[in-house]
Amino acid sequence: MRPLTALLLVGACLALATSSIAGEATRPNVLFLISDDLNNSLGCYGHPLTLTPNLDRLAARGVRFERAYCQFPLCGPSRNSMLTGLYPNSTGILVNQQIFRQTIPSHHSLPQAFRRAGYFAGRIGKLYHYNVPKSIGTNGHDDPGSWELELNPAGCDRLEEEPHIFSLVPGQFGGTLSWYASPRSDQYHTDGLMAADAEWVLERCARRKDRPFFLAVGFYRPHTPYVSPKPYFERYPQQQMPVVRGVKEDQADLPAPALGSYKRAQDKLTDDLRRQCVQAYYASTTFMDAQVGRVLDALERLGLAENTIVVFTSDHGYHLGEHGLWQKMSLFEESARVPLIIAAPGTSVPGAVAAAPVGLIDLYPTLAELCGVKPPGNLQGQSLVPVLRSPDAPGRGWTLSQVTRGSREPRKRFFGYSLRTPRWRYTEWAEGDQGRELYDHEVDAGELVNLAEDPAHAETVARLSRQLRAAVKETFPASGKTPELRPGVWAPNLTQ
Repeated sequence: MRPLTALLLVGACLALATSSIAGEATRPNVLFLISDDLNNSLGCYGHPLTLTPNLDRLAARGVRFERAYCQFPLCGPSRNSMLTGLYPNSTGILVNQQIFRQTIPSHHSLPQAFRRAGYFAGRIGKLYHYNVPKSIGTNGHDDPGSWELELNPAGCDRLEEEPHIFSLVPGQFGGTLSWYASPRSDQYHTDGLMAADAEWVLERCARRKDRPFFLAVGFYRPHTPYVSPKPYFERYPQQQMPVVRGVKEDQADLPAPALGSYKRAQDKLTDDLRRQCVQAYYASTTFMDAQVGRVLDALERLGLAENTIVVFTSDHGYHLGEHGLWQKMSLFEESARVPLIIAAPGTSVPGAVAAAPVGLIDLYPTLAELCGVKPPGNLQGQSLVPVLRSPDAPGRGWTLSQVTRGSREPRKRFFGYSLRTPRWRYTEWAEGDQGRELYDHEVDAGELVNLAEDPAHAETVARLSRQLRAAVKETFPASGKTPELRPGVWAPNLTQ
C-alpha cells in the first residue's frame, strides 16, 4: 500500500472513530447500586425507625417501586436471574455457589451486553454470589465476561474483627445471626473502601467523555455478620427495638413449607438477643446508606448526575422475626420484597411512587431500552420504561417468586411459587400438594391470615391458581426444561 493511501485510510478510520465516539458520549451512563440482604426497612418506604437519608434523596430524584420482588429469595439464584434477565427455571441456578456460565454459557449478561455496546463495565464488590464473609476480598463466584474491571477491597470487618463478632453459633457468621459494633470508623470497613473505590472509578470515568460507563457497586451490608461502626449502633437504642409478638397464633394456619426456612440456631434467641439483632441490622443498613451517599455525592461533584441512570436495589428481602422467621428463603412479603429505586434523568418522574408489581428480572430490559443497548432475544422480564414515564401504568400486573424445599438434589426437592398482584399474594407448595396460602393485602399487609382454605375465597383461589400456573410456564426456556449444570464450563465466549 502506498504511504499516501495508507495515511488517507488511517485518517478516514480516525474520523469514523471520532464520529462513533461522539455518538457514544450522548448515551447515558449507568450506576448500579445493590445492597446485600436488605429488606424495605428504609425511610423512603415509610419505616418509622430506620435512618436512610441518602436513599431517601435518591427516591426524591427518581421513581420508588412500592411492589418490587426478587425471583428467588437467595443470593446466588436471585443475582444470576437479575443479571441474565431470565427466571431461575431458565438459568438453572437454584442454589448458591453456581453461575449461569455452567448452564447457559453463551448467554449475554446485563453488563456484558453493555460492554458489547461499547460501554466500560466495572464491578466493585458483590454482584454475583459471594460466600460472605469468607469471599470478601476475592472475585467470589463472579463472571469474568461481565466486566473489564473488578475491584475487591477487604476491610477490618473481614480481616481483623472476626474474633470479636458475636454469633448464635460460635465461629459461624455468613449464614448465622451475628453482629459486632466496631470501634473502627467507616473508611476502614469493606463497604467504606468500596465507596472510596467507586469515587476513584467515577473520577476517571468523568475524564473519559468519549465513552459511557456501566459501574456496578455491590455493598455487603447489612448481610451477616452485621458489622458496622459503633456510632451507627448508638442511633438505635437497644430497648426501643421492636420484637414480633403473636408468632404461634400467626403460624397456626400455615402449611409446613411456609416455615421451611427456619433454622434451629434461632431457638437460642431471647427477647434481649432479638433486640440486639434488630439493632445491628438497622445500624448496618444506615452504615450502608452512608456509603451510598458518598457515591451519589461523587456523581454530583463530578458533573455526571444529569447523564447517569442510578439504580438501587437488593438481591432479596429479609425477615426480622415476622412469622417466627429470620433472614431469607421464605415466600412471605418480608423475604420476597425488595427496595427498588430508579432515577433516570429525563425519563423518570422525580419523587414518584409506582404501585405496579415488578421484579428484579425487569431491570435488564429496562436499562437496555433506556440506553439503546441491544439485549438478547430471550429475556423474560418486562421493560419498566413506561412505568418510569407514567408511574400509574399497570405494567404486567403481577410478578412471580419461587423457592425450593426438601433437598438440594433435584429429584428430592419441590418448589413453592408465589404470585403477587396489586391486591393478592397467592402461594402454592408442590403445586398445592404441600399447601396453599392466600393473603389479601388490602386488609392484611402483614400476611397474618391465610385465606386459602376459606370457602368464601374459593373462587379467588381458583382464579389465582390458574394465573400462577400460567406464569410458571413462562419461566422456562423454549425447550420447557431447566438447563443442567455443565461441569467445567465457566468462561464465556465474548465473540458470540
